[in-house]
Amino acid sequence: MRQEKRINVRLLEVFIAVVKHQGYSGAQQELNLTTSAISNYMSELEAYVGFVLCQRGRSGFSLTEKGQEFFHHSIKLMDEMEELERHAQALKGDMGGTFRIAVLDATVMDESLSLPNIIRQFSEKFPAVHLNLQIRSPYEQVQGILNNQLDFAIGNFPSSVNNVVEEKLYREQHWLYCSHLHPLFNENYVSVEQVTNCGLVTRSYWNAADLRKRGFGHSTATVESMEAQLTLILSGRYVGYLPEHYAQSFVKEGRLIPLLPSEFGYQAPFSMIFRRGRSREIFIQLMRELLIKQTGIKSK
Repeated sequence: MRQEKRINVRLLEVFIAVVKHQGYSGAQQELNLTTSAISNYMSELEAYVGFVLCQRGRSGFSLTEKGQEFFHHSIKLMDEMEELERHAQALKGDMGGTFRIAVLDATVMDESLSLPNIIRQFSEKFPAVHLNLQIRSPYEQVQGILNNQLDFAIGNFPSSVNNVVEEKLYREQHWLYCSHLHPLFNENYVSVEQVTNCGLVTRSYWNAADLRKRGFGHSTATVESMEAQLTLILSGRYVGYLPEHYAQSFVKEGRLIPLLPSEFGYQAPFSMIFRRGRSREIFIQLMRELLIKQTGIKSK
């Protein structure tokens, strides 16, 4: 028999937060509620659905089998409601709203992407849109897309992810560089062994397999941004990979040189990603079209 009263969306929000934080205590800050208030919301939700959603005790937090299935449906419903709200904003006369994009750092000088030009065209089309541009690592980009904190992202993604649409854009050339202060800078002949024995700076999200693929057994320094990587390379104490477009001006100044390009160069494939099911949203459609036109890829 159909219940007369429809489910309160706030109950679903509380439930999703509790599952995400694996308990009432962890969800307090996100929900701005006390644990007793959260408990009341959960009791009301369980009374509505007519079955136990989760177990709490010394063994920790866990969803029941029915609770797990209900959680997946709750996530799907909330995503659809968010999409409806975005569509409603886009259908307004002023085409307002917020569009959240994430890119990797050091992309502004990449002519293959030409991000400033793409942003200009997007803004001309939708002048009332509040654009939120963020710099995030590949992992942070994917997580942001999955939890709807981001609408769109551009970066290098080593593996595919469920519920994320990825479309290839272009390949970014990287070389291994040392600075004019490094011992190898003025060497007439440099061997592979000499290079691999140098201190190497890498990005924090590189793993051992990434290092081996580039010919190194380990790194001696890690950074969170390309600017930090460049800083350590310029110190003369490290060698490290940089995008060609990013290092170009320092090469012209005589402050950087690529080391054994035939041995240590590689290309990083860049892609655009967005959450599956959102391809028809007007802002995503335009951003996708602009990137396809800029990079010359064929639309699927």
